Amino acid sequence: MEQIDRHHCFGGRQLRFRHRSSLLACDMTFSVYLPPRAEQQSVPVLYWLSGLTCTDENFVIKAGAQRYAAESGIALVAPDTSPRGAGVADGGEGEWDLGQGAGFYLNATREPWRQHYRMYDYILLELPDLVGKRLPVNTSRAAISGHSMGGHGALTLALKNPGRFRSVSALAPICAPGRCPWGVKAFSHYLGNDREQWRQYDSTCLLAEMGGSSSGDRPSGEMLPVLVDQGEADEFLAEQLKTPLLIEAARDAGYPMTIRMQPGYDHSFFFIASFIGEHIGFHAGHLVDKT
Repeated sequence: MEQIDRHHCFGGRQLRFRHRSSLLACDMTFSVYLPPRAEQQSVPVLYWLSGLTCTDENFVIKAGAQRYAAESGIALVAPDTSPRGAGVADGGEGEWDLGQGAGFYLNATREPWRQHYRMYDYILLELPDLVGKRLPVNTSRAAISGHSMGGHGALTLALKNPGRFRSVSALAPICAPGRCPWGVKAFSHYLGNDREQWRQYDSTCLLAEMGGSSSGDRPSGEMLPVLVDQGEADEFLAEQLKTPLLIEAARDAGYPMTIRMQPGYDHSFFFIASFIGEHIGFHAGHLVDKT
């Protein structure tokens, strides 16, 4: 793990690293914010998953999250959105929604994607192992969040692995990728045309599978605190994000989620910056020991 950038920020450190990923078979970069508290002790961690076309740097530069992380004593870990490099498969000319920059946080099963596109395992296994061993981060006290494609990744990873996270949130997530153009395109290439295989990476389908038992019958440890914010003026809301389908699926499954429609807000980082403080505060309530 090679440190390639460092900045002092709100009394803490904004760092960037490069490492060779054994799971993705390529070099990967990720960014980490360590709050001032990390100088004395290990701190809880919030993983942030970014959206289409982003790298690990977009969020840490544009969202203004470090201020709130410093106040709460939480580390922020922001991975890249896909494998990258000369030998990594990519979409065609102008295909920004497929290939490098568009990993969709799944494990691809089809060629030519299968060798490198295993972002699900990377986020769940390799990255926490690396961060936990090399930095003052307590990966047993973890939460996950993200935006757009990253919001989709955060929700699916958390719903499938409730024991690994204490809370999950999303801003403008792709809620039903199996029923929107971005998701259908990505899933068709990465997973093939068997739509049953898509369900494991679709939050609405995962919730539907939970619907067999009422919320009162389901163990509380299987139900994470969830916060979702969606701008009502988001240009992608109707065609790509489909928040009403998430609201319906959560209701039918008896899975309590706080899903807030925010008037006037679009899909941009201005939206993220407006609510990131509330999201970090939400996670801090489940991560930080108050004693």
